[in-house]
Amino acid sequence: MTGLPDYAGEGIYLHVKGERYIDCASGTFNVSLGYSAPEIITALHAQLDRIAHLSSDFTRAKSAEVFELMRPELPDHIGAFWFRDITGSGANEAAIRIAQKATGRSDIFSLFLSHHGQTATTTGVSGNAFRQRSFSLPVAHSVKIPGPDCANCFYGQVPGSCAMMCARRLEDFVEFASSGRVAALVVEPVLGNGGNIVPPRDYYRVLRETCDRLGILIIADEVQTGFGRTGSFFASTGYAVDLRPDIITFAKGAGGVGIPVAGVLMRPELDVLESWEHSSTSGANPLALVALEETVRYIREHRVLDNVAEVSVRLQRGLLDLSRSFADMTGVRGVGLMQAFDLPTSVDVEQFIALGRRHGLLLRGSRYGFGRTVKVRPPLIITAEQVDDLLARLRQTLISFTKETVRP
Repeated sequence: MTGLPDYAGEGIYLHVKGERYIDCASGTFNVSLGYSAPEIITALHAQLDRIAHLSSDFTRAKSAEVFELMRPELPDHIGAFWFRDITGSGANEAAIRIAQKATGRSDIFSLFLSHHGQTATTTGVSGNAFRQRSFSLPVAHSVKIPGPDCANCFYGQVPGSCAMMCARRLEDFVEFASSGRVAALVVEPVLGNGGNIVPPRDYYRVLRETCDRLGILIIADEVQTGFGRTGSFFASTGYAVDLRPDIITFAKGAGGVGIPVAGVLMRPELDVLESWEHSSTSGANPLALVALEETVRYIREHRVLDNVAEVSVRLQRGLLDLSRSFADMTGVRGVGLMQAFDLPTSVDVEQFIALGRRHGLLLRGSRYGFGRTVKVRPPLIITAEQVDDLLARLRQTLISFTKETVRP
């Protein structure tokens, strides 16, 4: 028998060896429209029957066509694209190269707890020491600064009276911790793997003002937040609209049903790369472009953003209700269907995720098991009734967790 007979997917559900789970991680946050969106699956089958791979030389016209399809969802100032990657890591590397070449500067700033990819460069600019400690990564000119984690403020400030020091003090790091030749700041509108950290809205505005004053480009890493996850097509067209990024990267949910596809969107004047300066073997391949095209259409035609806006309120309220009943569950937070909560320790998170499987839930933690956060990110097509089922299963998981956990 060919294939993987022990696994099957349908809507928000993953079937594994006869067991059915609500996938609260949307695959690896890339199965944004569930496992079986029929229009996307049909289009992929049709393309596979014709041809699965072409050099990007032959798909340039299709890439431009897909970009034009996306245009209504983009900020007005975004007018160019680079579709030569299939992973978020590659897209973020492309964005860094674009920023460096366009500005003639070298330094790349990023935030504590950030996660920008798995390649040497994107690991090197990510804000977690544990991901770098086993390697000597060749990333010069990388500077990390405190992020907008209001629950654990680096500066010991209180929200509402902090004057957004985490954004304003970027200027100090440029002056004292960089070469003075700063090309860009890479920022996730919601810090996903770092703990689902949601900055206050004013953060984006102050950060934009600070970067404008210093002549620094902003790269919005929307690999996790893009394509409807936060309730708008991109977070930087909704919750984080004041960020006004110069460059936007995307991947993960852009493939709809899990097909690898990634790209970069930018101001027209930043369209500076030659074709040989950044590309990947499978970048802009026919299957990726079909998946991207059909995902954009599916989101529009099925009013997916409206669904996210509706069911995310129900999900967050349900999580808050649960946190009032279970003392170990704290810090419920999120935007759209990018929700999360904390447990006391990273060991608790590992145990909780295992218990979740007993109750039919697939969950993921933060910081590759080093964090205290449990992420709840079901596919964007989840219904109100399925949200209620998810919450009921979480309640049962919390009951089991409380019974099996002994606190000193």
